[in-house]
Amino acid sequence: MFWVEKKSLLIADLHIGKGAHFRKNGIALPSNINNDNLWRLAGLLLDTKAERLILLGDLFHSAFNDEWHAFADMLDNFPKLKTILVKGNHDILDQKVWDNANIDVVEEWCEGPFVMCHEPSEEIDERGYRLCGHIHPAVRLLGAGRQSLKLPCFWFSEHQGVFPTFGYFTGSVAVQPGKKDVVFVVTEESVLRI
Repeated sequence: MFWVEKKSLLIADLHIGKGAHFRKNGIALPSNINNDNLWRLAGLLLDTKAERLILLGDLFHSAFNDEWHAFADMLDNFPKLKTILVKGNHDILDQKVWDNANIDVVEEWCEGPFVMCHEPSEEIDERGYRLCGHIHPAVRLLGAGRQSLKLPCFWFSEHQGVFPTFGYFTGSVAVQPGKKDVVFVVTEESVLRI
């Protein structure tokens, strides 16, 4: 999501290093997963001319691996970009790694009408509208002929917005939005309100 007034690109759950983590543990995965994620992210940074990148948790997936270097190299191409990581449950890297990449790490980030954090909550936050990730929301669309398609989505309820996972190969969970909730599905070509 791009916050125009603040020139800020917000994403959640990139999970850099997940492919390498699985390959290290004997699960064969394509090696280009990380590069595909980084090319998409770099393209969005260029298209939006973002001055800030706000990551709503789970930037990295697990223990340090070489996929981190590709991300740090990508950030080097945007020397004026301020990067803020709202720490997620998978963000277990040593503080030196974040510091070397010029990433500010916070537990949550409050700005304007928003409270940016990693995990959703049923509790209403009096400080503002909650923006988060963590659960990798998706909705299942059903066709008249019993077709079914599960697509990642942005899920906005009265008190919080839950972002889809930005990273490929991260999985998703079908959610049940309420009648007043607003949902935008993400396809390869567009984002559509349903």
